[in-house]
Amino acid sequence: MKVARMRLIDRWLGVPVCFLLTVVRRLLGRRPPEQGFALRRILFVKLAEQGSTVLAKAALDRAVGKVGRDNVFFLLFAENRPILDLMGVIPAQNVIAINASNVPRAILSALAAIYRLRRAGIDAAIDLEFFARSSAALCYLSGAAWRAGYHCFLGGGAYRGDLMTHRVPFNPYLHASQTFEVLVAALDQPSGKFPAIDMPPPPLRPCSAAFYPDSRDLEYSRRLVDSSLGDWNGTGLFLLNANASDLVPLRRWSDQRYVELARCLLSAQPKASVVFTGAPNEAEAIEQLVRQVDDERCVSVAGKTTLRQLLAIYGLADVLVTNDSGPAHFATLTPIDVVVLFGPETPRLFAANSPRTHPVWAETACSPCVSAFNDRNSACMDNVCMQRITVKQVFDKVCRVYESRRSRKGLSSPLPRTPRKALHRAG
Repeated sequence: MKVARMRLIDRWLGVPVCFLLTVVRRLLGRRPPEQGFALRRILFVKLAEQGSTVLAKAALDRAVGKVGRDNVFFLLFAENRPILDLMGVIPAQNVIAINASNVPRAILSALAAIYRLRRAGIDAAIDLEFFARSSAALCYLSGAAWRAGYHCFLGGGAYRGDLMTHRVPFNPYLHASQTFEVLVAALDQPSGKFPAIDMPPPPLRPCSAAFYPDSRDLEYSRRLVDSSLGDWNGTGLFLLNANASDLVPLRRWSDQRYVELARCLLSAQPKASVVFTGAPNEAEAIEQLVRQVDDERCVSVAGKTTLRQLLAIYGLADVLVTNDSGPAHFATLTPIDVVVLFGPETPRLFAANSPRTHPVWAETACSPCVSAFNDRNSACMDNVCMQRITVKQVFDKVCRVYESRRSRKGLSSPLPRTPRKALHRAG
């Protein structure tokens, strides 16, 4: 199901559903258990965005510390499950997926998920979505006695009823991973005390998850790169992800600039190779970019890998350049350095906390325009925040990152600072 349709359903159906469930909750008059309540099983609800799942690692670890790994559950859309399974934080059998391929199937799948959750005896549900109505309703319907999630105090966010027992105010000055962890910590606070939270924010922790490909994934990925590039010598491999999630299309850097960046890198490093990546539905468009680059050292693997195989390729490469999207966060599970292009959102809140993440942000006066308070949407039709990021800026950043990476490995870097002809052609 497309993101635009999901947003409409969440707004027009989610608002009345949350209102009716709020009425039911108040008519039943059930008070949440006191703080002495024996917490046994915790559910996380994060339906969309695989990249955000990586940012939730510290929150998941905190929950595991409370109730044990076998007692932590996760509810999401089926298409977003792969990265959670790769992280291995919770057992695969505790991951409950909703098939959202179309509206009827999504409703039936959600009802089946609710039935399973109620049978599992969930004690606390934590809503990791910012102000989505569907996730709030699912937390309430899970049967959890405690429910922690964001609440729109005095209009601070979209309306989604009064379904949480621990009504947490959203703090736009904390990094996303910290806000997720605060939701878990909120369970230690008296439910009647909010919106005050009598504790310092948790420290900003680096993501501790790591992906180790098995021999089959590694062999396939090596063979794919070797066969695509022909005489690739195993050094100087740059990956370009020229897409952005349709959740926030304003995050897209223009295809033509990715083409020119590829030409610059190939011109600057005669032995390097450039590989474009992407999902199966992007394969044809990515192939067109490769044809525009017109160099035998530039190829596409879009649509030719599973997520595990793609991460194995990340482990073979030196630098990934990507818009602010899922791959920017997936890559932190591997040894690759990542240059991430930010525009309508800010790296101060959403960049992965890793020494191998290197943001590029133009910081226009209107950026960031996408936030939790506007359903991560924007009225902007002209993403000047991304257009202001030049090919030269990104090229220079990649050069510095690559040189530093080779220096750490004790290798000299043949990359010149500026390939004049290529950059002149790039404008």
